Amino acid sequence: MVNALGRGLEEIWPRLLDGDQSHLSMRDDLVPNRSLLLGAVRGNLPPVPASLRRYACRNNAMTLAALETIEDAVADGIRAAGRDRVGVVMGTSTSGVSDAEEAIRHQHETGKLAPSFFYEQLEFGGAAGFVSALLGLTGPTYTLSTACSSGARALASARSLLDLGICDAVIAGATDTLCGLTTNGFSALQLVSDVVTNPCSRNRNGLTLGEGSALFLVTRGGDGIRLRGVGESSEAHHMSAPDPHGEGAETAMRSALRDAGLEPGAIAYLNLHGTGTPLNDAMECRAIARTFPSPPPCSSTKPLVGHALGAAGALEAGFCWLTLHQRDAEGLSLIPHAWDGQVDPELAPVPLVTKGMRAAVGPVMSNSFGFGGNNCTLILEAPE
Repeated sequence: MVNALGRGLEEIWPRLLDGDQSHLSMRDDLVPNRSLLLGAVRGNLPPVPASLRRYACRNNAMTLAALETIEDAVADGIRAAGRDRVGVVMGTSTSGVSDAEEAIRHQHETGKLAPSFFYEQLEFGGAAGFVSALLGLTGPTYTLSTACSSGARALASARSLLDLGICDAVIAGATDTLCGLTTNGFSALQLVSDVVTNPCSRNRNGLTLGEGSALFLVTRGGDGIRLRGVGESSEAHHMSAPDPHGEGAETAMRSALRDAGLEPGAIAYLNLHGTGTPLNDAMECRAIARTFPSPPPCSSTKPLVGHALGAAGALEAGFCWLTLHQRDAEGLSLIPHAWDGQVDPELAPVPLVTKGMRAAVGPVMSNSFGFGGNNCTLILEAPE
């Protein structure tokens, strides 16, 4: 994993638990005449190999940075399964748009596209094609782009490939990169806050954008963290606004519980989609209140890393994975909900995690809701 909090689990986990917002940074180069607080990945990224220069863009470099944090496990998985039995499923909503913007700027100034630009950098399928080419895999390879649920759906798709017997291992996850096109789009929709996002607060006024990558090696059996439940829905209420009643979100959560064979009371923690926009938080809290007679502790991690759009579902599944992986004899350490503490009386009440809160070990849930009503809920569980 790589995001605004750092690279790899050792950097990211303690900063999550601390509710550390200090790694967000200001950018004034994306939206004209506007400075925005964003969850940008800092520092140099590993170079894409010269032999794969057609894929050389920031999105794929970020994917490579995440892949390097699990390279030993991936190598073991490839050896065990064989290169023809390992699939790749990636999610993205930006692909190499930031590099395309530079290429088009170069064309505007010189009359020619930048010589370093290739269409594979921009094309959605390049996100998965790069990983497959890098590792020499010949199993099924494809990219999903369902807006902000892309990363969660990639994990759901990986489980399906295993259940169908098509693959014996799948590298699955998502990467999205900050770019002018997306940032201006959200700004035009009046969804971006000038300050850090403030989910569930009466003062919330929009989201904080971010970027990042999270990759998983998904296999059958074993003693690792288990993807126990998947719930998906497609409400198609509006191109960019959620169903205000949260019916699609409720369907996704109930479907995940049914798929996992769990009652609502079994969930120990819920990672909210929690964008900090007025409509999302209202509908999500409403849906949670209907799904759970007694909702579990909840938090949004977007005030810590920003909303990474197509990568958000994979990053937040990674945060849930970490919560389970770091369990101890006293239970789970929960990620705090970073906000101003100003309760919105118009929201259905959900219990928000405070710093230092713990819970008994149990399954954890992650919500991802995308434009167009593309919803996906995942339930992860630690081995007994």
